[in-house]
Order: sequence, then structure tokens, then C-alpha cells
Amino acid sequence: MSGQQPDSGRASQVFQPLDGDDPTTIAGYRLAAKLGAGGMGKVYLSYTPGGRPVAIKVIRPEFGEDAEFRRRFTQEVQSAQRVQGLFTAPVIDAATDAAQPWLATAYVPGPSLADAVVAHGALPVETVVLLIAGMAEALHIIHGAGIVHRDLKPSNVLLAADGPRVIDFGIAHAADATSLTGSGVTIGTPSFMAPEQAAGRKVTPATDVFALGQVAAYAATGVPAFGEGTSHGVLYRIVHEEPDLSSIPERLMDLVSRCLAKDPAARPSIAEVIALCQSANAETVLRRPEDWLPAPVTADITVRAAAPAPVQTPPPPTSAPPVAYSPTTPVTPATPPQGYGPPVAYQPTQPAQPSQVPPQPQHQYQAPTPAQVQAHAHAYAPTQMPTQMPAQAQTYPGQPAPQAPRPAGDSGKRRAVVAIAAALILGVVGGGTLYVLLKEKDKGEQTHAGGSSQSSQAGDGTKEGNKEAGSKPSTRPDPKPDEYKGINLTAGYHLTLGDDNVRPQQGEDGGYELSYDTGGYLDAETTGGSLVLLDPGQEGSLATCRAETRFTETIYLNTISKGRQICVTTGTGHMGLVTVQGLSGEDSPSTYMTLDLTVWRNAANSGS
Repeated sequence: MSGQQPDSGRASQVFQPLDGDDPTTIAGYRLAAKLGAGGMGKVYLSYTPGGRPVAIKVIRPEFGEDAEFRRRFTQEVQSAQRVQGLFTAPVIDAATDAAQPWLATAYVPGPSLADAVVAHGALPVETVVLLIAGMAEALHIIHGAGIVHRDLKPSNVLLAADGPRVIDFGIAHAADATSLTGSGVTIGTPSFMAPEQAAGRKVTPATDVFALGQVAAYAATGVPAFGEGTSHGVLYRIVHEEPDLSSIPERLMDLVSRCLAKDPAARPSIAEVIALCQSANAETVLRRPEDWLPAPVTADITVRAAAPAPVQTPPPPTSAPPVAYSPTTPVTPATPPQGYGPPVAYQPTQPAQPSQVPPQPQHQYQAPTPAQVQAHAHAYAPTQMPTQMPAQAQTYPGQPAPQAPRPAGDSGKRRAVVAIAAALILGVVGGGTLYVLLKEKDKGEQTHAGGSSQSSQAGDGTKEGNKEAGSKPSTRPDPKPDEYKGINLTAGYHLTLGDDNVRPQQGEDGGYELSYDTGGYLDAETTGGSLVLLDPGQEGSLATCRAETRFTETIYLNTISKGRQICVTTGTGHMGLVTVQGLSGEDSPSTYMTLDLTVWRNAANSGS
């Protein structure tokens, strides 16, 4: 899910200088150059603190203003961060809630397949075989994360020295949610769409397999399989006509023709695609040599590898100095992952008042001076101390501690007072500790001798017994399940588990508890809501659903078969178990799934 291909394959245009309207930093990442621009936004080159180049895609402001785009974009980014394949560019950082959403991926120093074919022509058969095999491996990982690419095309495939990299997975799905795609903003390329996608029908992983066949035909011949021209003309040929395979090399014919089957069910699986690549290979096994690409394309990689040096100094402030970097993802302060993202300003390990940490004027770590270290050491107070830290002790590196004026000869008296106070405190703490230990020992002896227990003490009516009983949380019995059989949940509808009579209601977006999205997946949208797809043969129950932690918000129907069960937890505290009974047939006038539903209301907040 990234975009880093420049607009042209020419070396002089690989790294474009920043224009006046381009930002100089993105959330602490200093931008070194512009890599390109497209329908979704602009792509910039930056670096991690360790010097690793990264590509940062900044989404266009028009998309950022669309609430539904932001919701889907957030979901797709979360899914994309789980994709860690050898032939994908990993997403290492993102801010989906920024004024302009952005994401950062590893920079791939290579041209896109589209640029390479335009600049150097069609690729050799051996290169195409290795290209499609690598792309198939990437799709295997992408589909495993519950993502359908939807926009697999030559410009979304980068050619690196060690193999291809598939990028921009999932962005097209987020763009589908906004009306901007119908008002002058073009997302996707008609020449590389599948028939079901062009006709507005359900999109599945088989859709990406069709696009894979189109990419193979383009790489081998230099032209799209369904020709070029107006979008309407190309889409009509994709849906109703056969592709032109007259120029496809014989060794690739079986691979390309099977991938381009009109019926999604007739297309090969990802494993079969790799097997077809092995059959088309001249060697006994698929082996990727260092020179798997033609020499002119390898030369382009060398040019792109010579990226501009990272900017060493930040730009001058315009109105106020930049504040210390803070993680962009609010869920955990550990983002971006260790080793990625902008440098973090130094923070004391145990500040007394974290909210009062002053802004640091620089991003780089600066070692504290001996005076600052000494001031910071005096600011530390043990947590056992009964007194609060005095205000003048709240110091931080780089901020001198304010010193109250005192008489010149008063230091000896102050040391004596402090020593006496410390001795008194240690005596009180030590005596209290000894008392507690003796009391616990005596209490244990009484319990063993008299056979008393916490429950008997709680019932004796004494004040101490009532206090101990109140300290233990009460338990409630599990709620009784309500069962609903044979629900036909139509695409574009949702279920609310808290309803007395759970029935499908229209609407797939809007914070619903369980919705069947027209994109072909089940969705948990309530704040705090989640889904868990149980393994085949795993018995679904309330205990199972409480114990499972393989949470997700989206489950694609292509990963579900009859009998599979899904645990549902809503943000309102209800829990449910969905048992899939079947999906609508191709001859059905509507798209729906049949399911049985068991609901335990308020179960997420009950139990021991």
C-alpha cells in the first residue's frame, strides 16, 4: 500500500526538487525530493535516522475531507501493516488522522514496470516468468491479510535488483468510498480491470489474478491485452470480448489465457499461477539470478539507487520552533517501529509531571551536561516518600532548575534537618513494614488454627469483614444465549446485536455492529468492536470467543466457507457467534449470505 513511482522513467526526472507548495517535513520526516504524483496524492523521498530511504505518500486534501475515505483508509493501512512479504514494500509508518493522511513505505530503487516497458520495450520471457512468480507470491501475502489489491497494474509494480515489489494495495478500495472518483479524479486503470470489476460486481482475490494475467501480457508484448483507447471502449472489450493474445510467446500462453478467463471460478489460484510459471521456465526450478532484468533496466536501478543525500539541518522556523516529535499513531507510543521514523527528542525516564515537558527546539538527541544531570538527579523522588516533590525540583535536561535565594550560611543547617527527617521517615517506614509482616504472620496462624476464611469473616457482620468482602469484585452468571436461525444478510445491510429481534437493516457504513459491505466482506465498525474468524473445526462458544485474541475489523467472504464460525464483539458490550450457512448463487438477483447467529448480551462486561 504505497506509491513511489516517478512520473517518468528518465533519470533526470527520478528525483524532482520540491516546489513552493510542497512541504519540507511530514511529521518529523524531512523531505529530500519529490518522486512523483498521481490521482491519490504526491510521493516524496525521506530517510530514517539510520539513513534508510523511505517513500512517503501524502494523500490529496480532497480525500482527507471525506469521512468514509478516512475510515476505509485507516482499515486498509492497519491491514497493510501486517503485510511483510519479500515482494512487497512494507508500510512502516502512517497517520490516517492527520489533516492530510499519509503513509511511509520502504523506498524501492527501481523503475515501475510501466516505465521500464515504455523506455526499453517488452521484457524477455525469462524475465516475465520471474516477474509474475514474484508478483504471485506478493498477492499470496496480501490476500492472506484480507486485502484485495483492486488496482494491480504495471505502474504499481516496481522492478528491484532482487525481484519485483507490488505497491499501493488497498488504496483503491478506500478511494471507492468517496464521490470524488465520479467527479474528475481517476483511480484505477481500465485496461487492467477484471470483468466483474468493470461491471460493478463482487471483487475477490480472483480479480487480482485476472489483473496478473493482464500484467503478464503487457510485460511480454508491450501493449495491454484488451488494447487501448477510451475507457468505455476498453471496459466493453474486457466484459464482452476476448483478449488479443496473438503476440504472446508460446511458453506464456497457458499462463496468460487461464488468468484472463471471464469466469472468476475458472481462473487459477495463486499456487497454480506459480506452478504455471515453473512450467514456463526454461530451467528445472525457478531461480532468480542477479541479472534477472535486461541491462538497460538494471542501469535505471543504478540511477535510482543514487538517491539525494538526506537533509542534515531542518528548515528555518517560520513562526515557532518545531516541537519535539510525538508518535503519529495514538494507539501506542511505540510507533513508528524501532529504527524507523524521525529521531525522538530526549525525555527523562521518570518525569514527575509528563504533561509539563517543555517543547524541545530540535529533533536530534543531545547529551545532557553534567550540571543538567545533577539537577535531574535531585529532581528524582522515591515513590515511597509521603511528601510531594517541591516545585523547584521538577527539572529537565536543557532547562535550568530555578533556585530560590537563601542565606549564605544556611546550607549546614539544611543538611542537618534533611538528615534528621530522613532518619525519622526510615524509622516510620521500617517500623510499619515490620508491623505489617507480624500482622500477616499472626493472621495466617489464626486462619490455620481456627479454620476461618475470608468468606466467614465477611459474613460475621463486623466492619473489617464487610470491608474485605467489598474488596473482591462480584461475579455475575453468564447471560443466556438468544439464537436466530437462517438470517439472510444482504450486501449493504447490517445487524445490531442489541435488538430484541435481530433483523437485517439497510446500511453498511455508520458505526454498525456487524455489516455486510458491498465490497465483499463482513465489517465490525462500532468503536471497540472486533471480529475473530475461528479455525475450521474449532468449536464456537462464549468461552472460545472470550479467549480468542486474533482480532480484526474486516473478514472477506472469499476466506469463508460453509460451517465457518466468526466471533463478534460489539463496542456496546454484546458478543455473538456467526455460523455461515451459505452464500447466494450466481443466478440470485441479490447478493446475500445465510447465517445462524447466537447472541450473548452484555457478555463482554460480565463473568469473573
